[in-house]
Amino acid sequence: MKPLRWIALTSLMACIAWTASAQEMYRLDKSSPQLPPEMKLGAGAGVATDSKGNVFIFHRAEPPILVFSPKGEFIRSFGANLFKAAHGMRIDGEDNIWVTDYANHTVTRFDAAGKVTLTLGEKGKPGDDAAHFNRPTDIAFAKNGDVFIADGYGNSRMVKFSKTGKFLMTWGKKGKGEGEFNLPHAVRLDSDGLVYVGDRENRRVQIFKQDGTFVRAFGGMSPYGLFITPDDHLFVADGRANRILKMTREGKVLASWGIAGSKPGDFHLPHGITVAADGAVYVTEVDGKRVQKFVPTPTPPQK
Repeated sequence: MKPLRWIALTSLMACIAWTASAQEMYRLDKSSPQLPPEMKLGAGAGVATDSKGNVFIFHRAEPPILVFSPKGEFIRSFGANLFKAAHGMRIDGEDNIWVTDYANHTVTRFDAAGKVTLTLGEKGKPGDDAAHFNRPTDIAFAKNGDVFIADGYGNSRMVKFSKTGKFLMTWGKKGKGEGEFNLPHAVRLDSDGLVYVGDRENRRVQIFKQDGTFVRAFGGMSPYGLFITPDDHLFVADGRANRILKMTREGKVLASWGIAGSKPGDFHLPHGITVAADGAVYVTEVDGKRVQKFVPTPTPPQK
């Protein structure tokens, strides 16, 4: 090989190595939630943490809502015989637990003790008006308590409610254009109050003002799950590529991990994702039927 070509190749390899080391890194943590011996996890749909750091899992088996300590110890369960198909789960600022049932077309709110305090939609009856959903997928909250529902498999729209469950507005329809959706599957808000919608089958994230005004979009992934941290880092569960992405609000990738597989650290359709206050990332898998916990590790020094 000629000297100039060798120098060019060496420089390229150094650049590639620097790029990989510059990415943030996460490792699998052994304190992932541990089920009691008599309990088996079904398809892992949703995951969320409360103000105490407890981890809540919403899965497609009975009982459907499981609660674990930050150390992974099982605490309790609730919600038995209430759901047909578990999907999204979020916990609001008052530790209320919200979940979606995409087969029964409902959104349910529990208080911290596990008591149902609100139901949106009509069980078993799909629709596209103010009182009905058609296979809703996810929930998010504004600082004033307003609730955003991704309505989802059937309607391809976003629906906005007040904190008390009063219908406020809706936007979106099926399509590929700005403000149109092909399965809005996940939704979160950033610190500025912008609404991020995981437009799953269009393979993009769309960002809106809270009145439904389109702001921007970026693509390159299949956003099955979304989470935005208080410092505005966006985490994406890419269910099609079986990976997790950590990104800026503009879509720049800061970290990426995971491949398809059943080994610890691999993924088999990652679906729900949340980031605890200590930075731990919890991911549920539909086909893998498990929840895994990842923690950030120091970035190797650059050479």
